[in-house]
Amino acid sequence: MLSRFMSGSIRNLEREYSCTVRLLDDTEYTCTIQRDAKGQYLFDLICHHLNLLEKDYFGIRYVDPDKQRHWLEFTKSIAKQMKSQPPFTMCLRVKFYPPDPASLKEEITRYLVFLQIKRDLYHGRLLCKTSDAAMLAAYILQAEIGDYDPGKHPEGYSSKFQFFPKHSEKLERRIADIHKTELIGQTPETSERNFLQKAQMLETYGVDPHPCKDVSGNPAFLAFTPFGFVVLQGNKRVHFLQWNEVTKLKFEGKTFHIYANQKEDKKIILTYFAPTPEACKHLWKCGVENQAFYKLEKSSQVRTVSSSNLFFKGSRFRYSGRVAKEVMEQSAKIKREPPEIHRAGLVPSRSCPSITHGPRLSSVPRTRRRAVHISIMEGLESLRDSAHSTPVRSVSHGESFIPRSRSQATDASEGMAVISDEAYSPSDSVLPTPVAEHSMELAVSRQINGAPCSIEEEKESEAGTPSHGEGGDFGADGRSAQEGAGGDSALSEVEQVNKFVLSVLRLLLVTIGLLFVLLLLLIILTESDLDIAFLSDIRQTPEFEQFHYEYFCPLRRWFACKLRWVGGLLINK
Repeated sequence: MLSRFMSGSIRNLEREYSCTVRLLDDTEYTCTIQRDAKGQYLFDLICHHLNLLEKDYFGIRYVDPDKQRHWLEFTKSIAKQMKSQPPFTMCLRVKFYPPDPASLKEEITRYLVFLQIKRDLYHGRLLCKTSDAAMLAAYILQAEIGDYDPGKHPEGYSSKFQFFPKHSEKLERRIADIHKTELIGQTPETSERNFLQKAQMLETYGVDPHPCKDVSGNPAFLAFTPFGFVVLQGNKRVHFLQWNEVTKLKFEGKTFHIYANQKEDKKIILTYFAPTPEACKHLWKCGVENQAFYKLEKSSQVRTVSSSNLFFKGSRFRYSGRVAKEVMEQSAKIKREPPEIHRAGLVPSRSCPSITHGPRLSSVPRTRRRAVHISIMEGLESLRDSAHSTPVRSVSHGESFIPRSRSQATDASEGMAVISDEAYSPSDSVLPTPVAEHSMELAVSRQINGAPCSIEEEKESEAGTPSHGEGGDFGADGRSAQEGAGGDSALSEVEQVNKFVLSVLRLLLVTIGLLFVLLLLLIILTESDLDIAFLSDIRQTPEFEQFHYEYFCPLRRWFACKLRWVGGLLINK
């Protein structure tokens, strides 16, 4: 009896697994889920835990053992989607940024979106001028510590807060001035709402950048925003397509295509190359979901899309969920007492340490700066914790992380956000956000297809991904990029040859298929006794009778003779 009970308990344990989801405030929600549970079940558990009703803007993100990010599909089994062994670790993130976040119905939803955008600001995805950066940081300060109090906030108190990867003394003073004079009396809710209103006006609001290369091999970032498809390259936004202009998204291997119709029936096709086929498929699925969410009027209009061409099946995917218009209509119907919000306050945040005390990083050399940041901020798990996507670096032209004087660092910290001309360095995450306004003319004067921009890949701490080469300097990164340039061009040539061979094979297969169909039609015409009007008319034409008696009948006798000869050889053996 006891053995039967124990065996039954073991079987039950085998059908369950532990799952941990890191929330936007860096707290963790752990639960036990049945092995056949679908993603929707886990998502509903988290939303119930947060008392969140406007949940369609959020999603659960995870990273597989190959370090490829994925959004958890709610209609599929969790265990079948995860390629790793349990226990599973994932994170809750904003998947679809609200077009107007300040107008969200409930304060709890605005607070969660506020946490996400604050995270974007710290990790360098939300780029802005210094004036905007100071105002955003002041709103964060007001929301988290309240009104300025001389007894609690001594001179230079703003330097103990890290809102951006890098900032200067001048910016810190400006943040403190705004906090002291302009935001007095604002409640956390008001400050967060003002923060959202300011952030949504920025060009990179809602950008979740995917690193790619264009047809010339230059690095680029592709992103899907509430307003359309964006390509960031060189120092500026080189393409912006509204969702109603995008007609089709397609991928094939590592190649991603965007089809669009612009003004005056101008059709364009943009082509980019992802690092891996898995990254390209993830990019495609993100694009399909964003287009369906923001473009369609009703979820009933959602259709299954395919990456295939005419003769090969390819991948098929269907967005499951409500679209933006339906979500807003549903939100307007919410009638309940506002849920209580437990704000993070002064609790240290590992992945977005804007409220973590630590020294200013603006004049510390790069390698030493990382060491100081790690020692002060308990390992700086933040740089491997965003689980959102690749942060976009923002520095002025000609600026690198080579140690310079304090005055140079201060000058470089004022101004317009751009994409830097640096090499891809997955381990480098300490990035500046605001940069010099006097660099605007230089940025505008650059060509659209400027020097390669950098792409910074945040590590997923919930996936246990280690960070490699954190002490490497910019010079080494640049040299490795130059050494790899020849290899990239060689790979692109090989890919072009492979594509040509593949296209020739497809043409050959199509030709053979057409010939086979014609042969079947010919046999039906000559050998069958089908009494069909159009077949009878064809048989009675002089041309067909001549072909039948002069060519087809001798060819048939020749084949029959050869078949009898082969059959005789086989029988004799």
